Amino acid sequence: MSARVEEIRLNLGHIELAAHVFGPVDGLPVIALHGWLDNANSFARLAPRLLGLRIVALDLAGHGYSQHRPVGASYHLADYVHDVLRVAEQMGWARFGLLGHSLGAVISVQLAGALPERISHLALIDGVIPPTAGEQEAAERLGMALQAQLRSDGKRKSVYPTIEQGVQARMKGMVAVSCEAAELLAERGLMPVPGGYSWRSDSRLTLPSPVRLSEAQAMAFTQRIQCPSCLVVAEQGLLARHTTLLEQLPFEQVVLPGGHHLHLNDEHGATLVADCFNRFFGFA
Repeated sequence: MSARVEEIRLNLGHIELAAHVFGPVDGLPVIALHGWLDNANSFARLAPRLLGLRIVALDLAGHGYSQHRPVGASYHLADYVHDVLRVAEQMGWARFGLLGHSLGAVISVQLAGALPERISHLALIDGVIPPTAGEQEAAERLGMALQAQLRSDGKRKSVYPTIEQGVQARMKGMVAVSCEAAELLAERGLMPVPGGYSWRSDSRLTLPSPVRLSEAQAMAFTQRIQCPSCLVVAEQGLLARHTTLLEQLPFEQVVLPGGHHLHLNDEHGATLVADCFNRFFGFA
């Protein structure tokens, strides 16, 4: 197993993104997309274990070392999808695979459903569709989002006196991770500020979405996917309890022990996910 990693920056015209690159130059092209408030180090344990792939693991806009979106812009799913497509164009990849965790899995499904002819493989970890809402909730949701945007003006980020305290805060986040996982994310996520350290991620990422798809709209993306698709469901993750959703998906599904970040929390989980995906990509 080679852990060799290349750091690159990709100027997409409208934004500049940072990324880690793994694997042989002639490997099967794959773009890896991390989860909400994570960064490219989400794949630090998994990517070196994946065989035969040329992996570009992005810091999504507003995360890690990538730029934040301009003032007045938002972080809509369609904007992330556009970013990924621009990355593929810059890499010269007419057809490529997607490896996504959580939010990254949602983005991957959206792109694979929107432009199925561009995607060769779809490898997902504990994520498929975004949170959905009924049509009758649209106005109320927009109002809630607008109020949250106004309240966020001038709001300061949390400052942690030490890196260790920043890591502990990430361990206890909305989705808990192991200490080792939090340390890996902190390598690209924490930055020095007066008084200590803050997380680099754009604070606007925590604002509520002004628009949500209906369940029918979200599922329509899964039905348009044409490429081989494999979904890893974490036994103690976020998807396992959504049995009705899982039964509707036209994907190969593998249930593995571990939590939502099973590919990052420890070496054993990373190995289990890698074994699954190496078989899926045909390099086992």
